[in-house]
Amino acid sequence: MNKKMLKGDISSVVFLKRETLSAIYQRNKNCRITKNLKIMFDPMLMLIGIVFMVIGLIVSQRLKNKFKQYSQEPLVSRLTGKQVAEKMLRENGIYDVKVVTHSGFLSDHYNPLTKTVNLSDDVYNGNHVAAAAVAAHECGHAVQHASSYPWLGFRSAMVPVVQLSSYIMNMMVFAFMFGAYFAPQMGNTMLLIYIICQSIVTLFAVVTLPVEVDASKRALVWLDSSHMTSRTEHEHAKDALTWAAYTYFVSALAAIATLIYLVSVFLNRRD
Repeated sequence: MNKKMLKGDISSVVFLKRETLSAIYQRNKNCRITKNLKIMFDPMLMLIGIVFMVIGLIVSQRLKNKFKQYSQEPLVSRLTGKQVAEKMLRENGIYDVKVVTHSGFLSDHYNPLTKTVNLSDDVYNGNHVAAAAVAAHECGHAVQHASSYPWLGFRSAMVPVVQLSSYIMNMMVFAFMFGAYFAPQMGNTMLLIYIICQSIVTLFAVVTLPVEVDASKRALVWLDSSHMTSRTEHEHAKDALTWAAYTYFVSALAAIATLIYLVSVFLNRRD
């Protein structure tokens, strides 16, 4: 009788122990799932995104207004953006870069791979202060390229890495969704991968700042020294390029804020 009771007690203890361990495991699993899902819907992360999105929209709208304002101000020389660009390139001893038209509002850019200054239609054909400022700025990048400006070379080398990082970050969103349920223990690893990719994107945004500021500086110096603009036109060109630079500052700050917060979340998850 006593042996049977003892055996029964032991079985009960083993059953309870197994049940307790199972409950603990399930509770820990649910906790990890909650943590992984929380990353995608983190209120603070969403707030950071919304705040900088609003700031970015305000700065972008201000830039568009400035461009529209200075597009109404004819350039004294009456040269078009295309002609301003070609003149700046020649005076800097650059003859292997082409100036071409490119569709899209304020989509102007310099492509170091094809050695082309791509100007939007309004800039390419426009003979106003805004067109001169934008055309000179893009040619400033061509001058950087010709003079082997280190930050431009570094940024250009980062482009494929940034593109890959952005792709991985997009895939990680789905990884968090499915991994939260099927592999919750991988949450920290997935977050670390995301942070590494965000670090690369952030570095690219920070490196872009000196590249863009230097291009504007070169543009303004040339516009003044070549007497392409009057004093008033020069100040307006500077104002337009300053607001263009602000867009890059906002992007860099947003990337930095996001990275700092993600790192803090990762460190807290490990504690």
